[in-house]
Amino acid sequence: MLKLNRIHHVAIICSDYERSKRFYTEILSFTVLQEVYREERQSYKLDLEVNGLYQIELFSFPGPPPRPSRPEAVGLRHLAFEVDDLDKAVAHLNGHAVITEPIRIDETTGKRFTFFTDPDGLPLELYEK
Repeated sequence: MLKLNRIHHVAIICSDYERSKRFYTEILSFTVLQEVYREERQSYKLDLEVNGLYQIELFSFPGPPPRPSRPEAVGLRHLAFEVDDLDKAVAHLNGHAVITEPIRIDETTGKRFTFFTDPDGLPLELYEK
């Protein structure tokens, strides 16, 4: 049997590197572990830490094609991040002009959650602990 320990990282390709870097580091408060510019690929690779648990790899490439997410398409649906206080997290995002959907209740767990998007429209979820 295959034994997987955890998700090691999630890779995200952005259309505007500086805009996305600001979003993930300044608004979502991810910590920069390493930033590398790969000349041969004309590409940045930014390794981000999420509260010491997971790693996001943010990539830039020249002219990446858009990826449809609405209507919901086959493939990755969204990334979800756990928060202790959803109201506080929503207020923080809204204070940075990030629009969040109305808070909903998960019918199965009774937990509260909401969605918002990154600068390229990637669906992101906040799920209250």
